[in-house]
Amino acid sequence: MPRIKVARKSTAIDMTAMCDVAFLLLTFFILTATARQPEPLPVDTPASIVKIKLPELDIAMLTIGHGKVFFGVKGQKVRELTLEKMSKIYGISFTPEEKIRFSLIESFGVPIGNLKQVISLDGDARNKPGLQTGIPADSVGTRASELNDWILQARYATKELNNKDMRISIKGDSKEEYPTVKKVIDILQKQNINKFSLITSLRAAEK
Repeated sequence: MPRIKVARKSTAIDMTAMCDVAFLLLTFFILTATARQPEPLPVDTPASIVKIKLPELDIAMLTIGHGKVFFGVKGQKVRELTLEKMSKIYGISFTPEEKIRFSLIESFGVPIGNLKQVISLDGDARNKPGLQTGIPADSVGTRASELNDWILQARYATKELNNKDMRISIKGDSKEEYPTVKKVIDILQKQNINKFSLITSLRAAEK
């Protein structure tokens, strides 16, 4: 008896629903992604195999490179309050607009006397190489350095707003000379900060 042949039919899959889901996911990731801000002081960090992620809040970053020190603290409100405290110490007034513009700057590296000029610039001009000369890290007589004051006032602002102790992270160039790093560590130790994070780039673990 001959075998009955079943007619073959082409398979059709409707991809409309899957395309809709794909575009919805793509739109979601684009809208929720945070753009990486350009760094005013690019540094080549040393490599390590540690994978500990830094917290998103209540932390300050000291960037060291080319003999300069830059400072930044997380949180717009913390940055704004820190600037208010520094303005009282150094007798330099900032307008409400300047305070808002400063709160959007994640990291800077100029003496406080030149800060108004940096605040008035846009992002590209502000990050122009050579414009920011670094925050003074040397004390003058019996007066503490500006870097010491920025760290201390940022700690006060963090405690006042969030009721938490501000953590410190150091991001240093792998080829940076030791004296500049030592100045920063000495400032931290004078404030009894003996625990801080060192930011490194990830490298493969040795087999």
